[in-house]
Amino acid sequence: MPTASHTRLLLAWYDRHARRLPWRVAPEDAKLGEVPDPYRIWLSEVMLQQTTVAAVREYFEKFTRTWPTIEDLAAAPEEDVMKAWAGLGYYSRARNLKKCAETVARDHDGHFPDAESELVKLPGIGPYTAAAIATIAFGRHAAVVDGNVERVLSRLARIETPLPDAKAEIKTLMAELTPADRPGDFAQGVMDLGATICTPKRPACALCPWQTECRVAADPLAETLPRKAPKKEKPTRFGAAFVAVDKKTGAVLLRRRPPKGLLGGMTEVPGSEWSEGFSSDKALDSAPFAADWKSRPIEVKHTFTHFHLRISVFRADLEADGVPAPENSWWSVPETLEGEALPTVMRKALAVALE
Repeated sequence: MPTASHTRLLLAWYDRHARRLPWRVAPEDAKLGEVPDPYRIWLSEVMLQQTTVAAVREYFEKFTRTWPTIEDLAAAPEEDVMKAWAGLGYYSRARNLKKCAETVARDHDGHFPDAESELVKLPGIGPYTAAAIATIAFGRHAAVVDGNVERVLSRLARIETPLPDAKAEIKTLMAELTPADRPGDFAQGVMDLGATICTPKRPACALCPWQTECRVAADPLAETLPRKAPKKEKPTRFGAAFVAVDKKTGAVLLRRRPPKGLLGGMTEVPGSEWSEGFSSDKALDSAPFAADWKSRPIEVKHTFTHFHLRISVFRADLEADGVPAPENSWWSVPETLEGEALPTVMRKALAVALE
């Protein structure tokens, strides 16, 4: 199936319609000799995992302003990195980001290796990210397959096998389609095609450079591809959050989560365990100390990868001078609260408590 016309048509379309992204070298700039920065490619790819371009752009620009090079990021305090990451989710990525930066700075003299086989050995870099860095940053031939690529190629070749079983077939097809010349631009072109033309609903087939090659172009079947195996229903866990507020300063009591596990190393308000069997009737048994805890009328709802979460929020107004912060905890005044490494679920709990 793969032909030279596939490559020619896609690259010609990419040259005209490539998205302008802060980590990308535009086709016209590449022709003038500008080359991709592996640090920026790596950072963007880690941020983009399970997240949208729109959500990542501001974070990427903040990171690269604060830490312009991988040596800068390697030298940064981990707490500062976690604070800058707060809100992007999947916080193990931030911890691995810091570890990877330290490894590259220490073991590779600040330069990423250019081979997939070496890249995949670095912390937090899996097969997809290794392929993306090798191809986009270094021009190596590799099959880069993200969600957009899966959608485009499953339609192009009419692959009706449900995911994840279809992954191997799609990756093989991408490897065959990817040219030796400009492999990075080709990979980014397919991703852009999926993001802008071959969208999940109502794909703009009339505008697609592969319209004549596509086996489902303008066919209602297109919207059903790629097919996915039924998802398992997520369980719901319950818990409680306790927001202690200093009457004088408005400071809020915070603490740091254990370094490993869900939201590892992030900041939180004190709370209970999260479990399916948690009883709200006994929520106050989990309070960090005795106080006049008042239940807030709104429950926090949040969804993680593997479960839904519902949290009852309690607030106590007191004088912090009389309540020393427990071990591994501190009082954060309003001026510093916004900059704390608070994950989204904790910001929701604070919003409920402080409104």
